Amino acid sequence: MKKALITGITGQDGSYLAELLLEKGYEVHGIVRRSSSFNTQRIDHIYQDPHEKQPKLLLHYGDLTDGQGITNLVLNVEPDEIYNLGAQSHVRVSFDAPAYTVNVVGIGALNVLEAARQLNKKKETRVYQASSSEMFGDVIETPQTEKTPFQPQSPYACAKVYAFHQTVNYRHGYDMFATNGILFNHESPRRGETFVTRKITRAATRIKLGLQEKLYLGNLDAQRDWGYAKDYVEGMWRMLQHDTPDDFVLATGETQTIRQFLDFTFEALDLDWNNYVEIDPRYFRPTEVNMLLGDPSKAKKELGWEAKTSCKELAELMVEHDLSLAQREAAETAVS
Repeated sequence: MKKALITGITGQDGSYLAELLLEKGYEVHGIVRRSSSFNTQRIDHIYQDPHEKQPKLLLHYGDLTDGQGITNLVLNVEPDEIYNLGAQSHVRVSFDAPAYTVNVVGIGALNVLEAARQLNKKKETRVYQASSSEMFGDVIETPQTEKTPFQPQSPYACAKVYAFHQTVNYRHGYDMFATNGILFNHESPRRGETFVTRKITRAATRIKLGLQEKLYLGNLDAQRDWGYAKDYVEGMWRMLQHDTPDDFVLATGETQTIRQFLDFTFEALDLDWNNYVEIDPRYFRPTEVNMLLGDPSKAKKELGWEAKTSCKELAELMVEHDLSLAQREAAETAVS
């Protein structure tokens, strides 16, 4: 039985990846930060199968900024595959907490790579590093490929560029199987509610049921290449099954503005977003990335991977989920 270790397992991507690996027969280990409150709701449904004598999902306390702790954990678990998904991943927040973001995203990735290097003295472990389309920043060509130069425009993106190059450095310097997945925006019903797509679908469904009156947003003209997270974690897995370590862009190859995402969302609810959305300058970034569009042709050719879900289908899927949450909230409000 293969073993996988996932940092950021309680996040959107980590939970979908854990499901995928468990379906494939892996023993899955996840790292969670010690907290005074539980934050495992995205994986609670798979954490303990009552029919399993030996659980296949095991959680460990850890912190990406604790290099020795990460090394000890990796040497103890001895995973065949490590997926480094843990991060302070909110771009806007990275301007408010730059040092913390760089420590978790940049130094955290270095700590994972160094732990894997130590384990490689005993057995090979393959490392997936979650890179980001935000690294392209102020893009100099469209669409963006694996060879497009990086022009990061946020502390988060700068930290991801550092992590990207460290991954390449460990691959070449220590002959490690270390791969970068340069993922463009990918969303789902499990997306955090501070991210713009989920903020939109959550607010729209609450507006539909009279629980909210307005939705405040920033730059509606920003264009993104939006896909479905559940599709993308399969691409992560395929990268680590490839014959050789390499870097791959995962994207849909199509772009929509935030206005278009608003159209998809509010149309699914028979509403006109123009009646409810207002612009709030606080949601503008100090430096804006106006357009990101990925070219996934290399992943399709070498990994056989492609996005299966359109942006419109994604928005409708998220609306369906969030409408059920809003209905539950409305029912609870009525009772109280």
